[in-house]
This record gives sequence, C-alpha cells and structure tokens, in this order.
Amino acid sequence: MLCFSYLRTFLKQRRLRTLFCVQCLLDDEASVARILSVARTRISSLAAQLTTRTMSSQAVADIGLIGLAVMGQNLILNMNDKGFTVCAYNRTTSKVDDFLANEAKGTNVVGAKSIEEFVAKLKRPRKMILLVKAGPAVDAFIQQLLPHLEEGDIVIDGGNSHYPDSIRRCKELEAKGILFVGSGVSGGEEGARHGPSLMPGGSDAAWPHIKEIFQKTAAQSDGEPCCDWVGQTGAGHYVKMVHNGIEYGDMQLICEAYDILKHGLGLAESEIGDIFTKWNTGVLDSFLIEITRDILKYNDEDGTPLLTKIMDSAGQKGTGKWTAINALDLGQPVTLIGEAVFARCLSSLKGERTRASKILGGPQIKPFEGNKEQFIADLEQALYASKIVSYAQGFMLMREAAKEYDWKLNNPSIALMWRGGCIIRSVFLKDITAAFRKNPELENLLFDDFFNKAIHQAQEGWRRVVAQAILWGIPTPAFSTALAFFDGYRREQLPANLLQAQRDYFGAHTFRILPQYASAKLPEGQDIHINWTGRGGNVSASTYQA
Repeated sequence: MLCFSYLRTFLKQRRLRTLFCVQCLLDDEASVARILSVARTRISSLAAQLTTRTMSSQAVADIGLIGLAVMGQNLILNMNDKGFTVCAYNRTTSKVDDFLANEAKGTNVVGAKSIEEFVAKLKRPRKMILLVKAGPAVDAFIQQLLPHLEEGDIVIDGGNSHYPDSIRRCKELEAKGILFVGSGVSGGEEGARHGPSLMPGGSDAAWPHIKEIFQKTAAQSDGEPCCDWVGQTGAGHYVKMVHNGIEYGDMQLICEAYDILKHGLGLAESEIGDIFTKWNTGVLDSFLIEITRDILKYNDEDGTPLLTKIMDSAGQKGTGKWTAINALDLGQPVTLIGEAVFARCLSSLKGERTRASKILGGPQIKPFEGNKEQFIADLEQALYASKIVSYAQGFMLMREAAKEYDWKLNNPSIALMWRGGCIIRSVFLKDITAAFRKNPELENLLFDDFFNKAIHQAQEGWRRVVAQAILWGIPTPAFSTALAFFDGYRREQLPANLLQAQRDYFGAHTFRILPQYASAKLPEGQDIHINWTGRGGNVSASTYQA
C-alpha cells in the first residue's frame, strides 16, 4: 500500500486527484496499472512542455528546415545569404554536426539535435520547412512536431508531394490550429542554392508570415521574385505538378527536334549544337535549350560526343504521369504531356525495340534534297508553336482544377514564378505573364492576340516538319499531337457527331440535336435516343454527358 500512498500524494500535488474518485480502484491492480500509465503520459507531456519553455529563451531562428540532403543544405545557405537565421535539423543528427562544421561554417545557421530543441529555437509564429522524401516520411515528421507546436505555427512541406496529400494535410492541421503550406520548389540543387522558383499554397493566413523569406530566397526575374501565393490547400503542389508535366513536354519536343536534325538531315552533334546555340538567342531562349546545347557539344575522353554513347531509355519519377492522369480525371485534353509520358514508356522497351528493328519494316531515310536552312527554320517554328500548345494545355488544366477544388489561382503570378529559377524558365514566359496580366480571365492562351499571331505565322513550317517526319518514319508524338490538338481546337465541328450516334446505336447513350435542326420530334436541349434498326427499343441507357 506504500506505493499507492505515494502515488496518491504525487498526483494530488499535480491536481490529478480525480483519478482516485473511486476508492475501490486502489485495490484493483489493472486499474492501478491504467492510472500509472496515464500518470506517466501526463508527466511526459508536462516534461516536454517544461523543456520547450526552458528552451524558449533560445528562440533565435527566423525559420527552420528539416532534411539535410543537398537540396535542404543549399536552401538553408540561400536563406542565410538573404539575412535570415535558419535552424537545421536532420533525423541522423551527425549530419547536423557535419553541415555546421563544413558547408555552414562561418554562417548564422544554428543546429538542433532533437525535435524539441528544433522547435524551441524558432521564433513565433514558428515556421518550419520539411524537405524530406514525399509520402509517409512527411506525415511522420508532422506527427513528431505536433506535440510541440502552438496555434498559428506554420508547417511547410517543400518536397515533391502529390497534391491530394497536401489537401489532406492542410485540412488536418488547420483543424488543430496549425497552418500548413505545400510549396513546389523547382530549380534543382543549383536553384536551391542561388534562387529557386517557389510555388507556395495552403493556409492563406500563413502567407504574410513567410512572404518575405520566400520572396527574398526565390529567383528574381526583371526585378520581380519568382514566387507568389498560388492558392489554397494543395494548390502549390498542384501547380508544381503541372510545371513538371510541361517540363516533360518541353524535353520531349527538344528530343524530337534533335532526332529530326540527326537522322533526317544527317547532321553531327556539333552541328546540331550550333543550331541550338542560335535558337537560344531567339524566341526559344530557355534553360532546356541551353543545357541541350551544352550536352550536344560535350565530348568524351576519346573526342567523340558522349551523347551518342548514352542508352536511349529514359526514366521518370511519376510527376508527368500524375499530370496526365489528373487531366483524364478532369476531362481536359492535355495531349502533349500525355504523349511525352508515353514516349518515355516506349523508350524503356529497349529490348523489344531492338528486336522490332530487325523485323518491322518502314521507310528508308534518304539524303535530304531540299533547302536545309529553310527546313531548320521550319523546325524552329514547329518547336515554338508546339510549346505554345503545351503551355496552353497546362493552363487549361489549372483553370479546370481551380473550379474542381475551389482554388483562386493567380495565373499571371504562376507564369511569373516560372520565368526564373526553374527547369522550364524561358523568355517565352514573359509573354504568358503579359497575356494573363492583360486579361486575368483569359480562357485559353491561343485566344491572346500575341500567341494567336505567333502560332498563325508558325503553322506552315510546323506542318511541313510533321509531314516530312512521317514520310521519313521518324516518330514525333509531341509535335504531331500538338498540331492535332491545334487543328481540333480550331474546328467548329468535329466528327464526334458520328461517335455519339454510334454510342446511341449500341448502348442507347442518347445524343443532342444541333439547334438549327431541332423539331418537335428532335427537340433542342434534350437527350434523344433513336431506335436505329427498329429492333432496339426506345429506352435510353443513361443521361447524356458530353
């Protein structure tokens, strides 16, 4: 009974006597065990709070960052350069010591050896960035942080998370009084160090507290930060997903241009590199054109182009696939990104393609007898026009997502964010920014006067390139689907009337009549089913949905 007496006295001192309101529980060993468990939990919680309060005088950091891989280290150093004190933490605490002793030596960066110490070193409202592997690791760190956070603290996921996870996390944390930001970060290791493109979205109330840090840390383009508030819940990671999808499309278009120049025109890598150098001074001026030029001119130790020795099988991490799947879910014809994803899938079938090359026949590419300079100019126009279509499709998708998820996306700011610091940065994005600033409600980039004129001027060369590639037997899925989309989008009438008639014939899925042909038998605006053979009956299967 001595232990019970001690326990009673201990808990009484901490105002927990209510646990002993029923005297008989003292004679029940199971109940006592439960009481001891509750007491231990309560004492641990009190100890954690006491530790945090004790450390509160150490709150010196403007922001914290968890995850000391190269991206995390570089982003910390970038923020430090901009005048912010950053607290660094890593699950493997030896990495903190190594970072402080080497890369961060001589800076104002501070380290933490535990989550408790990490939180305690942050100024209120506490702001902390997670740069860890997307998925369960993000949730695990959030759960570790929660017991030490207060209402109004801000958790920022800067990883490559899928936007549905960000929507969920935002709602869960807001219910606990914690603000959440899911931020896309683009630019790779170099961008993180010297200025990335940052795409934050989530709890609107968080933005005023992180705006200065984010906009000073981000890349700058014409004196403007490549960072602004994107929208609510998962909008930041959604915009990053679309960015990555467009990146897939741009890369595939460039690869097809290279293929045409090499195998269609028979040019060497160095000659193609010269063409890309020229292109990078005009409307195609961009990071991806620039690095392609460098790759084409890079020689191995034996003096031959290294590019020719690299296996033609491309990998992918899945963000392009996410974009294509979401486009299908929302019913948006984002065809170029989809084809770019499938092109990578086809490239991975190296063994099958090798066997097929020995079995399946096709056109033999003959030496080009036309005007090479004109054809190269046509190819430049084809690349430019296809890029316009790719971005038009990307913004179409974001427009539909804003409706679906009730986001207020800032299209001019999104285009501005992509102008610097990210993989798809290009001068081309200045024109997109201008188009949306002129008309924030622009339905499609192709309706803007600048892009309408540009694609009109480019389309003759675009068509010649696609036609010639088909005659050569050179696959151009991105060029071809971009042109097919353009032709389909500009057509007032498509053959979908036959498609819908077929659906009604075999499945009674109904159709609607054009207004000019409406009658009492075929009324306008109603779902109509026809008994096409006289044997099928008159009952329709379901409501017609276009």
